[in-house]
Amino acid sequence: MKRYLAIDIGASSGRHILGWRENGELKTEEVYRFQNGADEENGHLVWDLERLEREVRAGIDCALAKCPQIESLSIDTWGVDYVLFRGDEPVLPCYAYRDSRTQAVIDQVHEKIPFEELYARTGIQFQPFNTIYQLYADKAAGRLEGVDGYLMLPEYLMWRLCGKKAHEYTEATTTGLVNAASGEFDKVIIEKLGFPPALFHELSQPGTVLGKYKGIRVVLCPTHDTASAVEGIPMEGEELFLSSGTWSLLGAKLLKPITTPESRIANFSNEGGVGYVRYLKNIMGMWMVNTLRSELCPEQSFSEIEKEVEKSGYEGLVDVTSQAFLAPKSMSGAVKSTLLENGYPAPETVGDYFRCAYRSLAIGYGNAVRELEQLTGRHYEKLYLVGGGAKNQFLNRLTQAATGKTVIALPIEATALGNLQCQIKAAQPAQK
Repeated sequence: MKRYLAIDIGASSGRHILGWRENGELKTEEVYRFQNGADEENGHLVWDLERLEREVRAGIDCALAKCPQIESLSIDTWGVDYVLFRGDEPVLPCYAYRDSRTQAVIDQVHEKIPFEELYARTGIQFQPFNTIYQLYADKAAGRLEGVDGYLMLPEYLMWRLCGKKAHEYTEATTTGLVNAASGEFDKVIIEKLGFPPALFHELSQPGTVLGKYKGIRVVLCPTHDTASAVEGIPMEGEELFLSSGTWSLLGAKLLKPITTPESRIANFSNEGGVGYVRYLKNIMGMWMVNTLRSELCPEQSFSEIEKEVEKSGYEGLVDVTSQAFLAPKSMSGAVKSTLLENGYPAPETVGDYFRCAYRSLAIGYGNAVRELEQLTGRHYEKLYLVGGGAKNQFLNRLTQAATGKTVIALPIEATALGNLQCQIKAAQPAQK
């Protein structure tokens, strides 16, 4: 029985999951898990690349101890973050997307190429941490001098394993530098912003074999974790998906991108999928909920928190797409101040804070669904919900009421499943 290894790394944790086909079903087993998070260094948020690599290698060793014969492995992570190179030497630090360094250059980027034009070319929604702004911050700081390459984080980690550099399509689309029509890096944007052309190469598709590590084939999966998650959702026909993790990504699969002014104003994104466009909206997601828990009641389980929520009658709401909740010094403080600014009384109990967060998230989902249906001209009956948020039954009930859709909550490792399925598909020609 052939085994495959998915290494799925999120902004707060990573996991190594073995997968195999058994009686026509994809079975999985988690063999390694580690904590992740950005470090503060000289006033900036950065990723510890050496630690990430150590954890990746340690998890592979655990997998090999469990199963000495592994056909292939692949790594997926969040989007937008990258490592610059001079030759084969990384340019450090590797900044984390929640760092505020892009705030000073966003207007400068839009002076050179207005966001209306950026969106018409790429179809990527505005986020202050998009790679395009991070790279311009690097340029302004002189960090691009002598740089002749870059890799997104999953590509970097796989290069460290097998020695092959490649730019994978789904992850590349999160940069805001890929043309939505051509599916390749947009030369006009690159030229207008003065980025070194040598940084940008032909994009590779999921399924591309890069090399080997300890006898294991290293394969590109959809390396953007949401792209892998969508591949892992067992949807019936054309339905909506909601990947509920640190971020909530709500969208649908489309054959062609939508880059109209109306789509831009609604702040929807056209990200790369495996043979389709992931038309979606980024919503703050469980980041808000998890951060509130760590601040207010780290000793309580979510089931205990739900009991507190059930007792609360608090009616205050916040806009979960607000940048105020991106990286506040205190999430509860940001929620409280926003509520007061909006004329609501201050929350008094743990239940009040979480009731506000859950209701605000559900309403955000409902608004996004209605916008999506209007922009696509389609009506959807079902919403497939995966990720950590799928386990939250209280939020699921609110989501069903707010969206008017039948919510199918699947508390599965959808990202790992999509990662594995792509590896298995890539292996099929070699097995004939």
